[in-house]
Amino acid sequence: MPEKFDVIVVGAGPAGTSCALTCARNGLNVLLIERGEYPGAKNVMGGVLYRKQMEELVPEFWKEAPLERPVIEQRFWMMDKESVVQFGYKGLEWGVEPYNNFTVLRAQFDQWFAKKAVDAGALLITETVVTECIVENGKVVGVRTDRPNGEVYANVVVLADGVNSLLSKQLGFHKEFRPDEVALTVMEVVNLPKEKINDRFNLEDNQGCTIEIFGDSTKGNLGTAFVYTNKESLNIGVGTTLSSMIKAKIKPYELLDYLKAHPMVKPMLAGGESAEYLAHLIPEGGYRSVPKVAGNGVIVVGDAAQLVNAIHREGSNMAMSSGKMAAEAVVSAHSRGDFRESSLNSYRDALHNSFIMKDLEKYKDAAHTFEKYPQYFNEYVPMMNKAMSKFFTVDGTPKREKQKQIMKSVTSERGTIRVLQDIYRAWKAVK
Repeated sequence: MPEKFDVIVVGAGPAGTSCALTCARNGLNVLLIERGEYPGAKNVMGGVLYRKQMEELVPEFWKEAPLERPVIEQRFWMMDKESVVQFGYKGLEWGVEPYNNFTVLRAQFDQWFAKKAVDAGALLITETVVTECIVENGKVVGVRTDRPNGEVYANVVVLADGVNSLLSKQLGFHKEFRPDEVALTVMEVVNLPKEKINDRFNLEDNQGCTIEIFGDSTKGNLGTAFVYTNKESLNIGVGTTLSSMIKAKIKPYELLDYLKAHPMVKPMLAGGESAEYLAHLIPEGGYRSVPKVAGNGVIVVGDAAQLVNAIHREGSNMAMSSGKMAAEAVVSAHSRGDFRESSLNSYRDALHNSFIMKDLEKYKDAAHTFEKYPQYFNEYVPMMNKAMSKFFTVDGTPKREKQKQIMKSVTSERGTIRVLQDIYRAWKAVK
């Protein structure tokens, strides 16, 4: 191992590996440090990988990467206790090259992706915990690990160590995140034969479906649940903000058990065998929670920088893009021999000019709004289900009369003024 690297990347998730891969391809001497037994061992996401950002790193990656199914259908459920209002889109164009997105199993995909970085020249070290950044004269010059004689030095350290980034906190880039800025998601992988998955989700081989579920899946609290199809398994999970869990006194595994037993979900899992259980913190703070992302000799990427779009459930694509942009800033700084914050701020500027910060800025008030006004989940979703049940029940009542009854029911429960205020508030949060 050389005494000093050009760049050290902490964390071999999508953000860290993207950065390491891009730096190595540009001839830099890269050390990629992963605390897990292998890349993906400690990483969890619902299981959707977006094509566009991945293809920028590995062209036509779908021809070799360990993917599960290309997603051809995205469903959205507004779920009550015994019903669901659903909408979505199914398009066969998503089932052919270049595809839109894929379901993946992180334990497999992350190992493949990290190998790409290694093949490009990066040195990968696993089962190694970075305990702190080494700071000299106000500049990060390396990291200290839990290994004997575990100090390693570099011109730049890239922090891709996840939502609870102790390293960026150590540097003063952010304080302890509030409970409403972080969500806890629990997920289970349920093995199920391919034929049953195809039959239950109306799919053919090499076609996938995702279902995002709102409302009763989180017992009316702010959050979502999901069911994603793999080749021969399902990913099922649910998450809410920590603040919601605390207020409602809900335990995460209780929510998952509740979801699995729900009459709208249970039939999809029938006969399945639990294969894996995972839990993970997800950044939910959005635009207002993004910390300082560049300093003297250091850059912060991915979840560690709170780069997750909770409204659209996008995270891996933002992680990969931020890792690539960070690498480009490091390469540029290396060519100048200048690793000060002013030099590395080209990463911050690129981030703010990209879709990442533009999307986060668009939804900067959404999570706070829906957290503060829980009626959107615990009142309006059940109300929508009751309205649909009433409207589609054939009982001899004219449809125009049904519409009047539904409107009267909605306004009597919430009041006309409050309903209009709620509509305006929600529109303002997501416009």
